[in-house]
Amino acid sequence: MNKELVFLRSFGVATAFGVIILASSAFKKIGNQRFTEIDVERINIIEKDGTVKMVITNVDRFPNGQDSINHRPTNVKRKKRSGMLFFNEEGIECGGFIYDGQKKANGHSAGLSLTYDQYDGDQVMQLLTQDFKEGEHRYVTSSLVFNDRPANETQFNDQLYEELAKLKKTDPAASKKKYEEYVAKGLMGGAPRVMLGQTRSRKNGLFLNDDKGRPKAMFYVDENNEAKLSFFDDKGNVIASFPK
Repeated sequence: MNKELVFLRSFGVATAFGVIILASSAFKKIGNQRFTEIDVERINIIEKDGTVKMVITNVDRFPNGQDSINHRPTNVKRKKRSGMLFFNEEGIECGGFIYDGQKKANGHSAGLSLTYDQYDGDQVMQLLTQDFKEGEHRYVTSSLVFNDRPANETQFNDQLYEELAKLKKTDPAASKKKYEEYVAKGLMGGAPRVMLGQTRSRKNGLFLNDDKGRPKAMFYVDENNEAKLSFFDDKGNVIASFPK
């Protein structure tokens, strides 16, 4: 009887160890895993310490304020779209790639945007395409845009814009003055400075603006295939052009 108990105990212990070894080896990854096809709604690319460096997502799981990434809130006003978001070594969002397109009641709407952000700020470079159709009229713009951003801008500037929006409802003059104060501090402002591409009026060329976003020079080919070079004053008046 004692010999049988010893045998049964030894057999039980050996079986338990065998199950543990088989379970651990089943989940142990050896080398790269290869998949022919995979369906997934969202992928988070992370570092060893858990820092999210890239998010690839469908529309429904696109982060727009309902969750946080790297212990930082996400943009609550951003429309949900399929695409990617990029994050730097500190876990701060630094750019993204989004796209969409769908039929409307009287046409369609489609777009694509690839952006790179200023450190802890908004976009300083954008590759943009927009395609709208309303009835028989179709408007397409495609451009590479470079922007100036405020020196002290952060991604938490939404609080400042909300403050100005509330103040504007009761005192528009005070709201404007407060905005100018934030611009002087380098917290708000910025402007598109360089645009290379096609406008809605089918001008294809190079468009240069001043630090307030006002057009200063254009070199383009118009819808009639004529090349033009134009310069503007601060009020948008043409001060020189070739050909005249």
